[in-house]
Order: sequence, then structure tokens, then C-alpha cells
Amino acid sequence: MNKNKVLKDLVPAKAKKAEAEEQEEEGGGEMAQDINSVDLIVRREIEALIASPLIEAYSQEFGKEASEAVAQKVIQKLALEAGKMLKMFAGGDTMEHLQRALPLFSQGGALEFDIVEASEKKAAVNVTRCKYAEMYKEHGLEKFGCLLGCGRDFALMEGFNPKIKFTRTQTIMEGADYCDFRFEIEE
Repeated sequence: MNKNKVLKDLVPAKAKKAEAEEQEEEGGGEMAQDINSVDLIVRREIEALIASPLIEAYSQEFGKEASEAVAQKVIQKLALEAGKMLKMFAGGDTMEHLQRALPLFSQGGALEFDIVEASEKKAAVNVTRCKYAEMYKEHGLEKFGCLLGCGRDFALMEGFNPKIKFTRTQTIMEGADYCDFRFEIEE
């Protein structure tokens, strides 16, 4: 996986600089810069518009359960790698590093959230607005929202630090008023 692509998913501004440096080394052109300047929410929208009809077609050919399982496996692998990159970017994998990295997820207004608890061992975050859920609904892709969007969260945290237990009992995508993200260091 390209380090800068994963970084772009997490930290667009820093990734743009890294991408530009990489393109200079590789002789990349203007088109590559345009592609890599796309905000994460727009990237997810493009991915959803491509992935959802593919998953639908594969479901008709090979069955829904098998097709969604393969998609889930790919998404989780990508999210695991993104979690590892988040750890590198944050400079560590402690609860403090995670808490300092939380604002990254709200870039571009993608998420609005309230920090309910923040300590050395625990963090609790309520996501009160999710533009990802809004985007899936806008395109009539609600049934793919959890698979393509929310399904990344657990693997992302596993990549960041497998000792941080991540729980979530509800999501906006599934109709709740907020997503309840809970993080706790396991000893």
C-alpha cells in the first residue's frame, strides 16, 4: 500500500506535500496532483459510486453474502493499513496520541463530534453529524453505508493500537441520533 495514499486518507494537507515530493522524484505530472488533491469525503463518494454497483453485480452472480464478505475483507485490510499510518502520523499509539488525532477525522466537516470523556485510559466520542451517512443517503446507497463507511472503524483502530478496545453500539448510518465511539486501553 502506498504510504502517501493512506496518509492522504487521514491528513490531506500533509499528504499533499508528501505526494508533491514523491511526484517530483518520480516525474509525476499535473494530473496526478489533481487526483491526490481530492478531499476524503469526495474520495469516499467516488468509491461508493463505483463499489456499490460492483457489489450489486457480484451479489447477483455469486450471492450477496459472499460478495459483501469479500468487499468487507478488502475494506478492513485498507483500514488496518490506514490505522498503522495514523499511528505513525500521530507519533505513537497511546490514548493521548489518539485523542490528539481525533480532529483529523472532522476535516472538511466530514464529522462533527463531542468529546464526552478523555483520560489516559479512556475516551468517549459522540459523532453528532456524519457527512458520510448523508452522502450515502443522498445517492440512495444507505444499504452500503455500514459496509463501505462504518465498517472501517474497527480495523482502523486495530491498526492504530490493538490494545485499545473500540466499541460502538449505534451509528447515524443505522438511524441513531449519534454514533457512540468508545475507546479503552486494555491492560
